[in-house]
Parts: sequence; C-alpha cells; structure tokens
Amino acid sequence: MKDAQKTIGAIVDKQKICYISYLDEDGYPQTRAMLRPREREGIKTFYLSTNTSSNKVGRFIQNGKACLYFSDTRFYRGVCLRGTVEVLQTEEAKRRIWRTGDTMYYKKGVTDPDYCVLKFTAEKGRYYSAFKNEDFEV
Repeated sequence: MKDAQKTIGAIVDKQKICYISYLDEDGYPQTRAMLRPREREGIKTFYLSTNTSSNKVGRFIQNGKACLYFSDTRFYRGVCLRGTVEVLQTEEAKRRIWRTGDTMYYKKGVTDPDYCVLKFTAEKGRYYSAFKNEDFEV
C-alpha cells in the first residue's frame, strides 16, 4: 500500500455501513453493524451517531477499547482500525454530525437524550487485499 491515507480513505468513503467491536461485560468481543461514519479526520478520527441507550455505549463508557472494520466486498478487501471510543453527549458534538432526517431515529431532535456521538480514534490498522495483510500505524 503506497499511501495509507488515500487507500484506506477511499474504502471508508465508499461503504454504507461499517462494523464496530467492543468488549462485553464478560470480556468477549461483540460486533455491531452501524451506518458509516458521519465525519472523519483522515484515517485517525471518526464520528458516528448512535443511541445512548444501546449496549455498546454503556460498554464504551466502561472500556473505550474498540475496532472499526470497513469491508469492500466488490474487491474483497478491507481494513480494521484499532483504537478507542469516547462517548460524546454535548450539544456541540451532536450538532456537528446531525443530518436532516435523523429525527427518524431520534424523535426529539438534536437534543434527544437517546442520541449521542461516538468519537473513534485509531492507533493502528491492518489492511487486507489480494490475499495479503499489511499492518500500519495511524
């Protein structure tokens, strides 16, 4: 991979969903499908919307270790990013990624207490393509 920012960024931007993993109360990994990140800063920081009441939010408050996975099934390649999640509940963070139509999920709008932002910060990653893996630092 010549340019991780460009290669990984292209995979991320083309996906409609991503997968987020966290550790449950017994220390076992759990994975959930989510809508793609609303915003990203390079391949280091990603912002996702979710329900405050979801199991994953409670777990991230306890232990922020996480992985984000993006899969390009058309070309059978993917990227796993390892890092940490912060649960953001400020109005500023919520407004930052709010989109028209989000009231479908959060009936009370941007101030809905069941709406929060997950800020994922990557530390390292693993890229898979053409039957080969490549680790990289973020």
